[in-house]
Amino acid sequence: MAGEDSREKSLSRFFSSAVIIALFLLFLSSVEKIAVNAQTDSCNLDLSSFLPSPFNVSSDLICRRVWNNFVLRYSQSTDGALRIVLSTVYTSGWVGMGFSKDGMMVGSSAMVGWIAKDGKANIKQYLLSGTSPLQVIADKGQLQATSPPVVVLNGVNIFLAFQLKFSTPLSMQPLIFAFASATPNQYQLAVHDDKASVVFDFSAGTSSVSSSASQLKMNHGALAVFGWGVLLPVGAIIARYCRQWDPQWFYLHSVIQFVGFLFGLASVVAGISLYNKIHANVPEHRALGIIIFVLGTLQIRALDYQKMAPLVRIEKHVSCAEHRVGLSSSIC
Repeated sequence: MAGEDSREKSLSRFFSSAVIIALFLLFLSSVEKIAVNAQTDSCNLDLSSFLPSPFNVSSDLICRRVWNNFVLRYSQSTDGALRIVLSTVYTSGWVGMGFSKDGMMVGSSAMVGWIAKDGKANIKQYLLSGTSPLQVIADKGQLQATSPPVVVLNGVNIFLAFQLKFSTPLSMQPLIFAFASATPNQYQLAVHDDKASVVFDFSAGTSSVSSSASQLKMNHGALAVFGWGVLLPVGAIIARYCRQWDPQWFYLHSVIQFVGFLFGLASVVAGISLYNKIHANVPEHRALGIIIFVLGTLQIRALDYQKMAPLVRIEKHVSCAEHRVGLSSSIC
């Protein structure tokens, strides 16, 4: 009995420590995000101090955050003239914005800018004829520029400014945003570190993901809620209040917990697939998902124990830790 009490106390301390560490990591993630956002370009920035005409009148431009730290300013006239100022946090490498017909990279034309190692600013149009670097061709593309493009480094942010002419004003337009940390060599772009494809409504100033990504987002949420938020708590309740029906309670508890874990695992897979599609910047949500998945895995591992009494004690502490983190996740 003393050995079991000692094991129970050790497990309680372990899971309490795990929760404290998890919350501390979430706190650090939030601090890091606040620090990055403090350096990010804001829509009330005065462009006249560093951008030339016709890109320096902030009041003429609609400003929207489109992806991560990417901020898109634009104005569009009735004759199809489109003025763009794209900005993001910059340390090295290149930053690009592409215009696509179907949201895919291949066949798109993009404006790409960077600051060379010698400090020279560069901006060029590229034709994205394929997915390999050799198929990304400089000084080619279908975009019609009506004024010399400009790239400027202001503080920690890089600004790409260019003006294009289309046959008619744009409305729902698939756009591609990407960046890489490697500086282009002989105008040859390195493979991007990250990218995103969005559909931007230039008439309303809004962006959206594709319908397939929206459905994937709904599936991700539904699987997570049913797995982590319904089945696993039900299994824990059975372990807590139904022990008088021995051993049926244990088998029912084990089945429900295992099925709940499978639903949770499916939600993780859906979440990874969703991130690969839209590259959402949600570090807290992602960290909570990882924590809940780890705790859920530990809970399933507890089913390997053969003795009922230690198992129930283990289950109690795992479920308590999982409940606290799961509650924080649902609030987020």
